[in-house]
Amino acid sequence: MKLRRNVIIINELGLHARAAAKIAQLAEGARSKVYIVKDGQAVDATSILDVMALYCPHGTELVVKITDPGDVKVLNRIARLIETGFGEL
Repeated sequence: MKLRRNVIIINELGLHARAAAKIAQLAEGARSKVYIVKDGQAVDATSILDVMALYCPHGTELVVKITDPGDVKVLNRIARLIETGFGEL
């Protein structure tokens, strides 16, 4: 079972506050930790400020990572959210 997914920010505004809030909301539904990783730096996906601090403009590649295989649905939902431009396209 995959515990990580590579995704690319496709919306023109990048990963901004509203998008970070959507990620955090999904991550809060996980049983264990969910991380967003950029260039080897991992942050807690439930923290809007930490996610925004990664600075992810259009075209940025990220890894969404979970620590519990039971959270694979959360992983897939977050990846799908990012892959679809946070519903803004």
